[in-house]
Amino acid sequence: MSSDLTGAQFRENSLSDRSGNCVEVSTSLPGLVAVRDSKDPFGPALAFAPPGGARSSAA
Repeated sequence: MSSDLTGAQFRENSLSDRSGNCVEVSTSLPGLVAVRDSKDPFGPALAFAPPGGARSSAA
């Protein structure tokens, strides 16, 4: 599985809290769900294969 996140479009997860402890999720790349800390958008991100290999709509 490729974990190149170039071109990923991240959005804030709907379950993030209002205190600034937020995660952002990207499902814009085929075959990947990526998660990162919204306070560090240029820092590391975790990339996963969606369940069943299908594109996930997690948000």
